[in-house]
Amino acid sequence: MKESQDTLKIENLDHLGIVAGIIDEMGLVEEVNKIVGIKKKETLSPGQVMKAMILNGLGFLCAPLYLFENFFVGKATEHLIGEGVLPEHLNDDRLGRGLDKYHRAGITKIFTAVSLKATHIFQVEMNSVHIDGSSMAVQGEYEIKGKNNEIIEGEEREVEPEMKAIEIVHGYSRDKRPDLKQFIIDMIVTGDGDVPLYLKVDSGNVDDKSVFVERLKEFKKQWTFAGIYVGDSALYTADNLSAMRGMKWITRVPLSVKEAKNKIVEIEEKEWEESQIKGYKMAERESEYGGIKQRWVVVESEARKKARVKQINKHIEKQEEKAQASVRKLYRQLLACKDDAKKAIKTLSNSWKYHQIKEIECREKRVKQPEKKSEKKFYQVSGQVERRESVIEAEKIKAGRFILATNILDGTEVSNQEILEEYKGQQSNERGFRFLKDPLLFTSSVFVKNPQRVEAIAMIMALCLLVYNLAQRKLRKELASANETVKNQVKKLTGRPTMRWIFQMFQAVHLVTVAGKRYVSNLTLERQHILKHLGKYCREYYLIVEDG
Repeated sequence: MKESQDTLKIENLDHLGIVAGIIDEMGLVEEVNKIVGIKKKETLSPGQVMKAMILNGLGFLCAPLYLFENFFVGKATEHLIGEGVLPEHLNDDRLGRGLDKYHRAGITKIFTAVSLKATHIFQVEMNSVHIDGSSMAVQGEYEIKGKNNEIIEGEEREVEPEMKAIEIVHGYSRDKRPDLKQFIIDMIVTGDGDVPLYLKVDSGNVDDKSVFVERLKEFKKQWTFAGIYVGDSALYTADNLSAMRGMKWITRVPLSVKEAKNKIVEIEEKEWEESQIKGYKMAERESEYGGIKQRWVVVESEARKKARVKQINKHIEKQEEKAQASVRKLYRQLLACKDDAKKAIKTLSNSWKYHQIKEIECREKRVKQPEKKSEKKFYQVSGQVERRESVIEAEKIKAGRFILATNILDGTEVSNQEILEEYKGQQSNERGFRFLKDPLLFTSSVFVKNPQRVEAIAMIMALCLLVYNLAQRKLRKELASANETVKNQVKKLTGRPTMRWIFQMFQAVHLVTVAGKRYVSNLTLERQHILKHLGKYCREYYLIVEDG
C-alpha cells in the first residue's frame, strides 16, 4: 500500500473482487453467521472470517492459506470484507479461533447449508450427482483425543457425532504416499458445472466401500433429490447394492466379480452398438448380482484398447526374457529326486501369467563324492518356454473394456449412451480433488496441528472449490447465452475459459483512493467485458455502476 500526504492510497484488488462478488451472491457470510452465531464486540463475524479465508485460498498467485497473516497486507481489505476491517485483524489467532468455531458448529452442516443456498441462487441443475473420495496427506504429529471427547478452550466435554474429531492416521494413500498420515475427503458433486454439494471429512483409514452408501443416505436427507447417483467401483458391493434400494444409481463393476470376468469377453461383433462419443462402443447385458436386477453396459474404448494391447505386448516380451532366464537357472540346480524336479518346474510355470513350460525333461546326473569314494545321484530339469496364447487372446479381447451397471432397467428412461455419459461425468469429482491438492490453492500438506482444525481447513478448501466452480459455471453459461467469447492464454477466442486464467487476467488491477474518492485502475475493456457476464455483485467491487 502506498500513501502520499494522506490523500493517495493504492491497494491491490486484482481478481479478488470476482471472488468476493461470488461469495456475496451466494449469501455465504449471512448463512455462516446464522449457523455459527455472532458474539457482541466481535470485530469480524464468523462469516467475514470465512470470506477472508476463501479470498486467501483463491489468491493463487499470492500465497497459500498458511500465510494468512501476511496475505491481506497491501490489499483492499476493507473494500473486500467490510467497513473497519484491516489487515491486522486477520491474523493467525483469528484464523484458529474461526476454525474452532466452524468445527463446533459442524463441518458438514455448514458446507451443506452454504451449498444448498448457493445452488438455489445460481439455479444449478441436479439431474445426477457423483460421489468419490480422496486422501489428503499431512505431516507432523497430531494430538488425538478419544472418539467421544474433545478439548474446547481447556475443557474436556462430550460432543455430538458431527463434532467428533477425525483420526489423522496411516491408510490407503491415493497419492502413493504411504509414509504420510492422512485424512479422507468424501464429496458429492453435480454434473452441472462440477459444483460440490456435500462434504464429509473422514479419518485416514476409512474405506470407501464401507461409507459411500452412508454418505448418499445422509445427502438424501439434506437435499430434495430424486435423480441418479453415480459412483466408481467402490460403490459396487452386494451389501451396498442392497442398501441402495429406492435409489437410482450408475456405477462401475469391478472385474474382480466373477460374472463380470465372463461377460466382458462373451460379446459377438454384431452385438456392439456405436456410441455417440467417438471411439466408444457398447453392448448390453443383464445381471442379478447381489440379488438386484440390473442392466449392465459393456463399454470398449478404442484408445484405451490400443494403449492396453501395447502394454500387454511389452509385458509379454519382458516376461519371456525373465522366464527363459529362470528356466536356465533352474536347470543349473541339482535336485534330490524326480518329484522335486517336477514340482520345481511346475511351480515356476504356474507363476507366469502369459507363459508356461512345455517339453519338460528330467535328467539324472551323478556327482562324485571324493570323501566317500562314491557317486551321488541328482536330477536336473529343463523345458521350453511357450506363450499361453488363449490367455493372451482373452486379455487382448477385454483390453480397453469396462462394465457399467444401473438399476434403471428401462432404456427409454436412461439409454446406454446416457449411462456412459453420466459415468464419464465422474471426472467432475476427480477435477475437484486435483483442485484441492493444488499447492497454489493450499499447500502440499496440511499445516494446522489438531484434527478439529484439519477438518475445518478441509471445509474451507471445499468452499474455495464451490466458489471457483460457481464463478466458472456462471461465466461460461453467460458467454454461451450471449454467443460471445474471451481470449484464452494463447490469444484464441473461447467460450469456456477457466477461472484460473480469468484470475490471471485481472492481475495489476488496483483500488485507488484520492482525497476520499475511490477509483479502480487498469480496468481494460477486456476486463469490463468479463465483468459484464459475471454479474452485478462482481461489478460492484470494481465500482462499475449498473445502467439505469
